[in-house]
Amino acid sequence: MLLTFDRDFGMLTLRPNAPRPAGVLYFRIVPAHPEEPAELLMDLGQHLDRRLEGFLTVLQRGRVRQRPLPRGRNGIARMEWKRR
Repeated sequence: MLLTFDRDFGMLTLRPNAPRPAGVLYFRIVPAHPEEPAELLMDLGQHLDRRLEGFLTVLQRGRVRQRPLPRGRNGIARMEWKRR
């Protein structure tokens, strides 16, 4: 599982021979205080009715979004990101 605050993390996982994450948890916030990311993660764990493995999960204050990670030929998650 990859936890990140970085919008461009996907490019790193597309490099040849880079290990593919089982899932990605993207914190789409600027933390109000150092403990806030841990608090959001704890809230997610307490109210989780979704799987994290195989998904890109975007955490925002008061909102959680998910989309499946694309699968490669070998069944491992493969991520492709288009720049806007």
